[in-house]
Amino acid sequence: MRNITSIVKSIRDIMRKDAGLDGDAQRISQLVWMLFMKIFSDKENEWQKTIDDYISPIPSELKWENWVVKNKLSGDELILFINDKLFPTLKEIEGESKRFEIVRSVFEDTFNFMKNGNLFRQVVDEINTINFSGDKHTFNEIYETILKELQNAGSSGEFYTPRAVTQFIVDMIQPKLGETILDPACGTGGFLTCSIDYIVKKDITNDESAILNKAIRGVEKKSLPHLLCTTNLMLHGLDEPSVVRGNMLNKPYDSWKNDTLVDIVLSNPPFGGIEEEEVDKNFPKDFQTKETADLFLALIIKILKKKGRAGVVLPDGILFGNGVKTRIKEQLLETCNLHTIIRLPGGVFNPYTAIKTNILFFEKGKKTKDIWYYEMPLPEGIKSFNRSRPIEINHFDDIKTWWVNRKENEYAWKISMKEIQQRNFDLDIKNPSTQESTSTYSSKELIELIEESFSRSQKLIEELKASLL
Repeated sequence: MRNITSIVKSIRDIMRKDAGLDGDAQRISQLVWMLFMKIFSDKENEWQKTIDDYISPIPSELKWENWVVKNKLSGDELILFINDKLFPTLKEIEGESKRFEIVRSVFEDTFNFMKNGNLFRQVVDEINTINFSGDKHTFNEIYETILKELQNAGSSGEFYTPRAVTQFIVDMIQPKLGETILDPACGTGGFLTCSIDYIVKKDITNDESAILNKAIRGVEKKSLPHLLCTTNLMLHGLDEPSVVRGNMLNKPYDSWKNDTLVDIVLSNPPFGGIEEEEVDKNFPKDFQTKETADLFLALIIKILKKKGRAGVVLPDGILFGNGVKTRIKEQLLETCNLHTIIRLPGGVFNPYTAIKTNILFFEKGKKTKDIWYYEMPLPEGIKSFNRSRPIEINHFDDIKTWWVNRKENEYAWKISMKEIQQRNFDLDIKNPSTQESTSTYSSKELIELIEESFSRSQKLIEELKASLL
């Protein structure tokens, strides 16, 4: 088999000739649903051998091996088949097993953009050369290629977290088999697949797969990352991934009862986002805000079990913000032990945002007494992380060493709850070993902060005008 990079490049070149595909985002979306069909076909070959009386959710004529391999549809006939048969059927598919639900959720808001049946045929022929049976590494190569292209398209900032960051958080949380693990804004599933890799050190067994199918959970409201996440989890051994398509903030805050709480939350909620009208009404009055990251933090605190653990990426704004932010932080410190805040260096999320970010680690059930801060320095010789010099897992080595034997040093310091209360729950505490600087933000960061502030102000003005009419 040719290497994955050359296959993906060939597919990209073919798709660029099709008049129906307008830009990288549509091309990537098109490629991902086609890959899903091939992967599902390869997985079904395994399930038919291992599951007694296996029932496929996909009707026979719509199976990949029939319309791609056996019947070799092409030209106008192929496009008519895709648009008039395959998509309408799979969008409405219903059945008893969870696999029916998975297929339907994948195709509900997915579209075929290609118009040229001959070019479409060339693409599926390329995809058909790939064998996904029992090999997550093959898809991992494609997955990483797609993520890089999404970065270049500038369309994935809200659902891409650097692999090194997800791996570090999972390593510190140390999930165990049987614990329920949730990412309420899971994007392409980085935290969830990292958790599987941490728990399962070798090829996944049937027993482990059955447990993880129920324990690993994600929610994602956008169709493309949801599809990538579902596919990625299937290739990591979960035959029936629990990835819900939707906005978790739409569920009323008070409807979360003991039997729906989870052991672990790992997440990088979208920051800088503003929620639609009425979403904040699902939350208690003290926590009502339009800001997405604030609502997710309030929700994460709520859905953790007693002794539940969380690792969450959040922007600086939550640390120093007041009003609703203060009330959410007060709730966090009163109901959880916020034991560690890792202050990440600049550029970790370039090119999406220059806003500075932090990782908050906390455990539900005990009040916070002290908070350890660790300001992660940039590696020697690097002025800022960026696309060509991304953050890597070895950059966290010093923090991992410090984590198990905590002492104050030039990067680490401890703050008492009394000091936090005196600061009115302002958690934006600078490293005492560093000279105070008047130019905390770069020009790019200042521009982003100002633009974000103007955007929020404009939305508030529009809401105020609407309420007066």
